[in-house]
Amino acid sequence: MHEALLLEEPPVVIEAALPPADAPPRRFRRVRGLLWRSIRGLGSAIGWVFGMVSLILGLSILAALPILQFLSMGYLLESSARVARSGRLRDGVIGVRLAGRVGGTAVGVVASLIPLWLAGLYAGSAAIIDPGGSVERTWRIIRAVVWALTCLHLLAAFARGGRIRHFLWPFGNPLWVYRRLREGGLYAASRDGFWSFVGRLRLPHYFRLGLIGFLGTLAWLVLPSALLASTSRFPLLGIVGAISLAFVAPRLPFLQVRYAVEGRTSALFSFRAVRQGFGRAPWAFAFALAVLLLASVPLYLLKIEMIPREAAWLPSLVFVIFLGPAHLLVGWAYARSRRRDQPRHWFFRILGRLAIVVVALFYVLVVFISQYTSWGGLWSVYEQHAFLLPVPFLTM
Repeated sequence: MHEALLLEEPPVVIEAALPPADAPPRRFRRVRGLLWRSIRGLGSAIGWVFGMVSLILGLSILAALPILQFLSMGYLLESSARVARSGRLRDGVIGVRLAGRVGGTAVGVVASLIPLWLAGLYAGSAAIIDPGGSVERTWRIIRAVVWALTCLHLLAAFARGGRIRHFLWPFGNPLWVYRRLREGGLYAASRDGFWSFVGRLRLPHYFRLGLIGFLGTLAWLVLPSALLASTSRFPLLGIVGAISLAFVAPRLPFLQVRYAVEGRTSALFSFRAVRQGFGRAPWAFAFALAVLLLASVPLYLLKIEMIPREAAWLPSLVFVIFLGPAHLLVGWAYARSRRRDQPRHWFFRILGRLAIVVVALFYVLVVFISQYTSWGGLWSVYEQHAFLLPVPFLTM
C-alpha cells in the first residue's frame, strides 16, 4: 500500500507544476521584448548616422553655392552659440533628424528617376540605331509614359510626406491618394505639411546669422588682409598687415560666438568682452583657437592646384569636417568663460597668451605663404577659411 501511494504522488506534483498550454513562457516574452527594443534602437542609430551624413553633405553643397553659402556659415555660428549657452558639445549638432529627412527625400527622388533615365537611354539608342523607325517610335512612347508615371509618383510621394519609403514603394501611393481624395482636404494638408517642414528648417534665421556674421568679420579682416597682400610692393605695409592680422585673428572666433549668442550686431565689435572672457578661461580659449586655426591649414594645401568647378563642393566637404568641430570647441571655451566670475591666476593667463601668440603667428605665416603657393594668387590672402564663408575657393 505504501509503495502504491508513492507511485501515485509524482504525477499530481508534475501536473500542478505545468503552466497553461496557451500561456507563453515569461522568459520568451522578455527575450522578445529585448529583441524588439534592440531592433528599434538599431534603426534609430542607423537613421541618426544617415542624418549626420546628409547634414555634412548638405552643408558642403551649400558652402560651394553663391549666396547660399551664408546658410552654411549661419549654421556653424548657431551650433557654436548653442554650445556656448549650455556648455555641452552635443547641443551643437543641430537638425540631424531633419537633415536625414531631406537626405532621404533626395535619395528617394534619385531612385524614382532611374526608370525614366533608363527609358531615355534606350530611346536615345533606338534613335541612333533605327532613326525614324518603329523601334524608335515605340521607345519614344514608352519614355513619355514613364515620364508621366514618374511625375504622378513623385507628386503622390511628396503629398504623403516625402519620406524615403514613399518613393521606394510606389504601389501604396495610388490607394492613399484615392482615399484622401474621397475624404477631401488633400491639397490643404499637403500644403500645410510642406510649409511646416520648411519652417522647422529655420532658413531665414541661418541666412541672417551668416550674412551679418560675414559682414562683421570682413570689416575686421579687409584692412589687415589688404596690407598683407601688398607685401611684394610695400614690404613695410606687409609687416603692419601681418601684425594686425596676428592681433585680430585670435579674437574673431569669440566675437562671432558672442554675436551668435546675443544676436546683436554690436557684439561683433566688443573686444573688451572677449578679453575679459579670455581672462576667465585662458587655456580653454587658447586650445579652441589653436584647433580652429590649425584646422584651416588643410584648405590652404588644397589650393595649391586648381580644382575643377564640378568638384568645388569636395573641398567644402573638407571644410565642414575639419572646421565644424572646431567651431563647437570655440563655443565650449566661451561657455567656460561664462561660468566663472573671476579671472584666473596671472600665471595661467600668461601661458595662455603665449600659446595664442605662437598659434596666431603660425597662422599669419600660412596665410602669407598661400599667396605664392595658391593658384588664386593674392586672392588667397582674403580667403580666411577659419572666419569667413565656409568655402575654400571664393573666386570659383
